[in-house]
Amino acid sequence: MTAKTGEFIAPLAFETTTGEISPRRLALLSAIARTGSISGAARATGMTYKAAWDAVDAMNNLAGELLVTSQHGGKGGGGAELTPAGHRLAGDLVRMQTLQAAFLAKIREQGDLEKSMALMRRLTIKSSARNMLSGRVESLREGGVNSEVSVRLHGGECLHAIVTNESAMDLELVAGREVHALIKASWIILAPVDDGLRTSARNRLCGRVIRLTEGEVNAEVVIELAGGQNIAAVITRQSLQDMGIGVGDTLCALIKASHIILGVTS
Repeated sequence: MTAKTGEFIAPLAFETTTGEISPRRLALLSAIARTGSISGAARATGMTYKAAWDAVDAMNNLAGELLVTSQHGGKGGGGAELTPAGHRLAGDLVRMQTLQAAFLAKIREQGDLEKSMALMRRLTIKSSARNMLSGRVESLREGGVNSEVSVRLHGGECLHAIVTNESAMDLELVAGREVHALIKASWIILAPVDDGLRTSARNRLCGRVIRLTEGEVNAEVVIELAGGQNIAAVITRQSLQDMGIGVGDTLCALIKASHIILGVTS
């Protein structure tokens, strides 16, 4: 499956002195201008009626001035409309969407720039997990409650993760889907390549130690996998000394499938 730029969805937010108005709320704003009602705008944007009202209240509060005025009930069933400030914002949103759509069209004409855009998007991901490995779903085996997802990393190694069936559905995990595997460094157990140890850990990724960082209590060991991706493990300093780990050694990272968190970019 080749990464595609896809259709333009404005990644825009309205920054105010007290917070940010999300792209979904901006879409609601435009929908109110089109439909003239909160209920119609809610249906158009896939929100519940209550969520739409909550969003309108939040936008008016965050903007510091009314963007939407509304009338509850009444003979005509109530309605909503944008204030002049709301109309200006909705109009500017449309103009920015048009400009960005034209920009993306130019990028598509350049061909390989689409790949770089997909890469840049991955580089912006932030997480408290020390390790973020990228790959594509190779297979998915569904059970009664959980599913086992096999991910082929970009370096060639295979990683197995256990997620709930609900999570697999929410993330739309299918063969070929680009995913990111998040693994906390403290969840990784290190073992020599030829120890013959049998464990319950589903994953065994082996490579060469390229960097060590020692602290007073713990140490971080960074291993370069055969495919080129790096994985970091945090172990006690005593374990580092007992195992005699040094730069250049070959080690395996043992990871339980249930300790892998999968994420996708929407």
